[in-house]
Amino acid sequence: MKKISLLFLLISASLFAKINVVTSYPWLAKVVQEVGGSAVHVTALASPRMDPHFIVPKPSLIPKLSRADLLVINGAGLEIGWLPPLLKRANNANINPGRKGFADASKAVRLIDKPKTVSRAYGDVHPNGNPHFVLDPHNLIPIAKMIAGKLSRVDPANKGLYQRNLSAFLQKWRAYLKQFDGQMRSCRGLNVVQYHALYNYLLKRYGIRSLATLEPLPGISPSSKHTFEVIKIIKRNHVKKILQDPYHEKKTSRFIAQKTNAKVIVLPQDVGAVSGTKTLKNFYQSISRRLCH
Repeated sequence: MKKISLLFLLISASLFAKINVVTSYPWLAKVVQEVGGSAVHVTALASPRMDPHFIVPKPSLIPKLSRADLLVINGAGLEIGWLPPLLKRANNANINPGRKGFADASKAVRLIDKPKTVSRAYGDVHPNGNPHFVLDPHNLIPIAKMIAGKLSRVDPANKGLYQRNLSAFLQKWRAYLKQFDGQMRSCRGLNVVQYHALYNYLLKRYGIRSLATLEPLPGISPSSKHTFEVIKIIKRNHVKKILQDPYHEKKTSRFIAQKTNAKVIVLPQDVGAVSGTKTLKNFYQSISRRLCH
């Protein structure tokens, strides 16, 4: 009788065991949770308060990767400076690139801003294209589909659950996109400058023109000469808004604002990057509210 009870407990534990999913960034964790639901335990490695290019590869992150059944990354080179050494030390072959337990979100979307020439002379360029595609909320649809497929591969017993969750999420998200697209219409035709080419997917989607970046080249801090060139551009084109991310220094954008009467708008780059953005909807709502009102 004891053996039967023990066997029942073991079978029950295996049936209700959750899949361990690790994501590189918080927004991916939110999408995984939507699709995975009760069948997954999700952990994001990076803090949304940090520059996504330069996450500190803390040793405390290694056990999370060691126990992972599935790793979901942003891709397009965004994690190249911090994730590879963690993966190497985690010694979990199942989640290495190319394996069943590895998913690259950038493979599900169409990347923009692919450089014609890759050279350090052009700054910190991404050879495959701009990796900040989360800023276009329409990209969550193909990414959610890809995640559902990956979860089904890793955990085929729950494939039906993942497909039902995916359908529910897509229905909800498409309805939300109609609302969000309507809110963004008032921004169409707006001229802006931005600190880093972080918001290009958002700007392209909604017909907003970025006339300059405060960085002279990607990843290069603003110089005095370039700053005054940006001031000229703002004055000449009557630019009213400077898009500033939460993690770069704000001294330069504030200086430019003082010289031009343009307004500095801090936009989040990830869920949780600024207060009131703990959900996917709140994240995008914050962008719309700050940019278009």
